Amino acid sequence: MKTIKVLGSGCSKCIKTAEIIGKVAAELGAEVDVIKETDPEAIMNYGVMSTPAVVIDDEVVHSGSIPSQDAIRGWLSN
Repeated sequence: MKTIKVLGSGCSKCIKTAEIIGKVAAELGAEVDVIKETDPEAIMNYGVMSTPAVVIDDEVVHSGSIPSQDAIRGWLSN
């Protein structure tokens, strides 16, 4: 199971990012644990300057926008 963190303040883009990741994971039958991380200190520990950001298994894979479904499929298939 992959642990996926969506880093952000809880804004609409952050919420949408978490929803899309969950939807794509369900379509692929991938087991994921999606966590919304809103603590500013925790976000800064990842070195992220713009949100939403996506962290998979403690590696930042995306930041600054809502990721595309194709990008998410790529992350989940690795």
